[in-house]
Amino acid sequence: MTYEVEMKFPLAVGYAALEAKLAVLGAVAGETQSHADRYFRHPVRDFAQTDEALRLRSVDGRNVVTYKGPKIDPVTKTRQEIEIEYASGETENQRFAELLIRLGFSESLTVRKTRRVYHVAWQGWDVEVLLDEVEGLGQFAEIETLAEEDEKEAAKQCILSLAVELSLEQSERRSYLRMLLEKM
Repeated sequence: MTYEVEMKFPLAVGYAALEAKLAVLGAVAGETQSHADRYFRHPVRDFAQTDEALRLRSVDGRNVVTYKGPKIDPVTKTRQEIEIEYASGETENQRFAELLIRLGFSESLTVRKTRRVYHVAWQGWDVEVLLDEVEGLGQFAEIETLAEEDEKEAAKQCILSLAVELSLEQSERRSYLRMLLEKM
């Protein structure tokens, strides 16, 4: 079983200082991406209560369906994550959404963001540092890696250590979806 181990931090002063620290660590910049994350409500289970999520993500036309299980750690956002890529393009994304709706799901909200991706090796882990500009919320940095069941604690310590190294404080455990819904 694969877990996503993640921490998210709001940024009040932009990305420049963080990008400078990433450069010192030898981080490799990936592409800048446009994300449209369509979240769905389960027909009989309240995902807000069970701390789960079902989303269709479109990244520059590439489509992925993701299930996120409940958080299992009070500090990080460690949770089981299952992602499956499906056919590319807006038409296919809309068809998948229609399938979910016909099965009784309903669309909750679409979260739109621009994401800059950095890859860094830290304490033997391949880690992504993601710089997000989220419509309606502002700028955030996420640090994440993937871990198997028996590696979760080591991955958590890696993420915590990198957050300290990057001077990131006051993590945010709420999802972008939750934050946007709370603003409504």
